[in-house]
Amino acid sequence: MSFINKIKNKIKNLNTKNEVLSGTTVALALIPEAIAFSIIAQVNPLVGLYSAIIIGLITAMIGGRPGMISGATGAVAVVVVALVIQHGPEYLFAAVVLMGIIQITIGLLKLGKFIRLVPQAVMFGFLNGLAIIIFTSQFAQFQTPDGSWLTGPVLWIMLAFVGLSMAIIHFLPKISKAIPSSLAAIVVVSAITIGLQIPTKTVGDLASIAGGFPAFHIPMVPINLETIIIILPYAIIMAMVGLIESLLTLNVIDEMTDTRGRGNKESVAQGVANTVCGFFGGMGGCAMIGQSIININSGARNRISGISAAVALMLILLAGASLVEQIPMAALVGVMFMVAIGTFEWASFRIIKKVPRTDVIVMIIVASVTVLFHNLAAAVIVGVIISALAFAWESARRIHAHSTIDQDNVKHYEIEGPLFFGSVTAFKDIFDYKNDPEEVIIDFNQSSVRDHSAIEALNYITEKYANCGKKIHLRHLSEDCRMLLDNASEIIEVNHWEDPHYKIADDILE
Repeated sequence: MSFINKIKNKIKNLNTKNEVLSGTTVALALIPEAIAFSIIAQVNPLVGLYSAIIIGLITAMIGGRPGMISGATGAVAVVVVALVIQHGPEYLFAAVVLMGIIQITIGLLKLGKFIRLVPQAVMFGFLNGLAIIIFTSQFAQFQTPDGSWLTGPVLWIMLAFVGLSMAIIHFLPKISKAIPSSLAAIVVVSAITIGLQIPTKTVGDLASIAGGFPAFHIPMVPINLETIIIILPYAIIMAMVGLIESLLTLNVIDEMTDTRGRGNKESVAQGVANTVCGFFGGMGGCAMIGQSIININSGARNRISGISAAVALMLILLAGASLVEQIPMAALVGVMFMVAIGTFEWASFRIIKKVPRTDVIVMIIVASVTVLFHNLAAAVIVGVIISALAFAWESARRIHAHSTIDQDNVKHYEIEGPLFFGSVTAFKDIFDYKNDPEEVIIDFNQSSVRDHSAIEALNYITEKYANCGKKIHLRHLSEDCRMLLDNASEIIEVNHWEDPHYKIADDILE
């Protein structure tokens, strides 16, 4: 029995080792992005690094998706640029606090579940666009500070080490999985460049990352209505962008690990993290799909990896900044190139001819908006709207009716398809108001009343038949349809909906 326990302990220690190594790899990959996003937001690079530490640590500890990495992101940085330029960083910190409160509220109200409404076509477009952004964003590392492209030996050295990093990441897992391939690539390339003193672009060329613990302070802004009016729009946008990106990343990690995270818990965790971040001089953030994929591909599956990433990043700032600043950017570029390749949904090319044309259009539009505007939330919202309109159009085309006249000269219309705003025009055209007999029955056994437009349509046809001196009955209305009609009785009048001869078909419509 003791032998079995030893084996279990070894397995447990091996998993812990993988989690810690994966977190260390992620910490190294976080540094250049946190610096870059700080520059985008026009704040000190340490602001982005503090955000990565605080948000990463809190979400790793209490979030709804173990293994997912959060930190300062470009999506949030783009939103806050105007606020920082016009009012300064203190207003940014206040907006981040309010952003967190909004996200906590959304999580407590359990609104995170609505991310499940995002269609698969939107997810494909989102991932493809994000992969392109990750890939193209690395091009800046092939430029000099004045914006010109690298040439000559400097360029070839950069390309060679990028290629070496990618080769190590691709082939090492086929030989051994003892350490994460991304970390191995960074260590090997760094050892070669530092040991042989090969001149190449390093992390230190971006900015100094030496610093101490972030200090707690309340944002120095006037606490009044004017301040709320200034920061509220930014806080709402940041909160929505952050949650959409976080919950979409959660879904991606769910698929990669064949497990299921908790969206509402993650929403609360993101809110708590951003609230604390604002009080410690951070720029706010959300889940980072690139770093999350690195973490998962490195073997991480629980909270230790995210905690390790945050702790490692803090230790780097406190004690290891000078060493990390010597890491060649080529190694990190190679890591991100492999992330981009792994993020892209190559299967989307194979299914183009197998899915509806609307889904293909949605994939292309979402990917295009993501790439052109670097706004993942806007791209997803656009995709969902297009998908919803396409669904409404297809559903509207399905409504039709079978009509018969019984021996009592009563005409029956058996409606099929949902009655809602998109189908009311076709529904009204079904009936022959002038030529129908004196009594008409409309049977909703295979249909349902969905919204106020449908109720208005029912009121329209009852009035048309009443003007012709004819009587109409609405039959087989489910309980929810009856309730909808009852609730609208003070607005409009729908006559003769009683159903004395038929059993309510709730089981068909629910």
